[in-house]
Amino acid sequence: MAVWIQAQQLQGDALHQMQSLYGQHFPIEVRHYLSQWIEGQLWDAIDLENPQEEFKAKRLLDSLIQELQNKAEHQMGEDGFLLKIKLGHYASQLKSSSPLGGMMDTMSQKYQQINQAFEELRLLTQDTENELRKLQHNQEYFIIQYQESLRIQAQLSSLSTLPPADRQLREPTLLSKRATVEAWLTREANTLQKYRLDLAEKHQKTLQLLRKQQTIILDDELIQWKRRQQLAGNGGPPEGGLDILQSWCEKLAETIWQNRQQIRRAEHLRQQLPIPGPIEELLNELNSTITDIISALVTSTFIIEKQPPQVLKTQTKFAATVRLLVGGKLNVHMNPPQVKATIISEQQAKALLKNENTRNESSGEILNNNCVMEYHQTTGTLSAHFRNMSLKRIKRSDRRGAESVTEEKFTILFESQFSIGGNELVFQVKTLSLPVVVIVHGSQDNNATATVLWDNAFAEPGRVPFLVPDKVLWPQLCDAINMKYKAEVQSNRGLSEENLVFLAQKAFSSSSNNPEDYRNMTMTWSQFNRESLPGRSFTFWQWFDGVMELTKKHLKPHWNDGAILGFVNKQQAQDMLMSKPNGTFLLRFSDSEIGGITIAWVAENPNKAGERMVWNLMPYTTKDFSIRSLADRISDLNHLLFLYPDRPKDEVFSKYYTPPLSKAVDGYVKPQIKQVVPEFATANSDPASGNPTYMDHASPAPVNHAHTYSIYPPMSDSILDADGDFDLDDTMDVARHVEELLRRPVESQWGGQQS
Repeated sequence: MAVWIQAQQLQGDALHQMQSLYGQHFPIEVRHYLSQWIEGQLWDAIDLENPQEEFKAKRLLDSLIQELQNKAEHQMGEDGFLLKIKLGHYASQLKSSSPLGGMMDTMSQKYQQINQAFEELRLLTQDTENELRKLQHNQEYFIIQYQESLRIQAQLSSLSTLPPADRQLREPTLLSKRATVEAWLTREANTLQKYRLDLAEKHQKTLQLLRKQQTIILDDELIQWKRRQQLAGNGGPPEGGLDILQSWCEKLAETIWQNRQQIRRAEHLRQQLPIPGPIEELLNELNSTITDIISALVTSTFIIEKQPPQVLKTQTKFAATVRLLVGGKLNVHMNPPQVKATIISEQQAKALLKNENTRNESSGEILNNNCVMEYHQTTGTLSAHFRNMSLKRIKRSDRRGAESVTEEKFTILFESQFSIGGNELVFQVKTLSLPVVVIVHGSQDNNATATVLWDNAFAEPGRVPFLVPDKVLWPQLCDAINMKYKAEVQSNRGLSEENLVFLAQKAFSSSSNNPEDYRNMTMTWSQFNRESLPGRSFTFWQWFDGVMELTKKHLKPHWNDGAILGFVNKQQAQDMLMSKPNGTFLLRFSDSEIGGITIAWVAENPNKAGERMVWNLMPYTTKDFSIRSLADRISDLNHLLFLYPDRPKDEVFSKYYTPPLSKAVDGYVKPQIKQVVPEFATANSDPASGNPTYMDHASPAPVNHAHTYSIYPPMSDSILDADGDFDLDDTMDVARHVEELLRRPVESQWGGQQS
């Protein structure tokens, strides 16, 4: 609702632009009367490109319509009567024309095509089943007639033992019968051959459609799911469940198995009654094709449902889950298979996919790397949950050129053996995890994350393990780091175009403020995380990762509130602040320090009367915020009045201030640390807060002010440098020392000064 409150304060062109966003497709009245509900929903959690999100989107839309109907029903009085009609009308309108309609239509169309193909396969399989039964019936009758012909022939042969008169009497009749039966057998043999060929052709048509359907499901839908899983590793939306994919794969398995059994029965009929012709070759071809199809299905649906961590630290517990999407239908669980996990190098993965003999080599030792697949009756899933794996050791390969250990990629290989149809078919199955980077110390984490980020973002389908482009377009990289930033900070507020221009300036050492100038620029991996930024001891990624970590741990609410501009350099901050009243400040990420944020503010120059200048506080880091929060530090500094452009600081930050300490008890004084910038501190209390500028002892008893303690020692020189930078590190060490002193009993500190 906070967003809508701000929207109502817009004026002029901004107000008109906001109004233009609404119309018949989504009336502004709906936004107004349901503002609180709308802003409480996770709209961004729905991936519009993901067909499996359709039901989630529909549920959300239904909930919105229900809320609107409820709001309409509760309108009372004379004014409420008209509004009741209006809101009810909008609810009906949204029911019939959804803003998600285009996406839903596309998804529904895709689902419809897949379901139609399954229906066609069902009818074809039923048709071949009927034809097979008809063939079997005709063949059985043929065999009966063939036996009759043999009986007649036997009777004719026995005539030789009879007297001539009897033989002449009976022979014509038997010869006539034999001729009739043999003519019928000849004709029926041709008919049976035609039936067999027709049936084989129908099976060919079914297998052709089966292969096409399987390609759509495995090479399109399942590959897309895997791609979403990979992007989820970079902070993209969840890849979605596997339930729909599993239901499709199970339908495939069922249809394939039915057709395979039919082909085997047709082969059995051919063996029972061999008739010369091309049918034997056709049946062999069909059998080979159906085996290939089912083999592709089983091996492709052995997937990793939950990937192992892509930055893998040795001696640290990790988990993974593998699943066979067709396990239930093919009754694999009747003989539960065991899955083994092994870590292999990039080169070994390459050789494995080329079917080269890797002699079961591994690149390390994983503890608890064997797991039996379990069948879950309620969900119909067959999966193996590796819960307690640990990488005991790693064997690294020789690195190339400037490549570091955090650029070396490994993968977890999961292997198993499945038998189906009572050991009729046995499959060796293997699947590789997404690339993992192995580290031995937390200090390697950010560089390893860079390798994983680049791989997840820019890997192409069907690549040779684990090739990625050495350079990418800047807008592509922007998408990747924006996705990562939003996920790490857990914020819907991503990187704005202005933020991305700032990052481009940093990455390319450019001064251009025009986003278009960077559209066609490329960034190499070396620029991203191998070469240090000009004049710095860290790379572009290391700086950006530091910003994410600091924001995630200490600044998330302020970033979400829009209180942190962040991506602004010192000169830009100066230009922005010089046009504002004294005491206006902004928060920007430090250019010179990883994971630092600084306060820049405009004030008088104490050394030159009538001159104003912008001051920059020495950057805060995680270490500083573990002592005192950003909001409390801003509260301490009384010379900071307005957050850029013109928001009173208490309006923005007061909800995050630490409540005042309660009065001391049991003869102890409770200390309180406050920060001070000496040039901007006065001995007077802040009239707004009632707190002293220096340190508040929060003592319940009178204290001799001759013994008042100051955080900072007396200094003759300015603690701020010529650029207005102020070093907090040394002063915070003093603060910690004073805090320790103040924890001692009052008697020893004040020597009986208490009354």
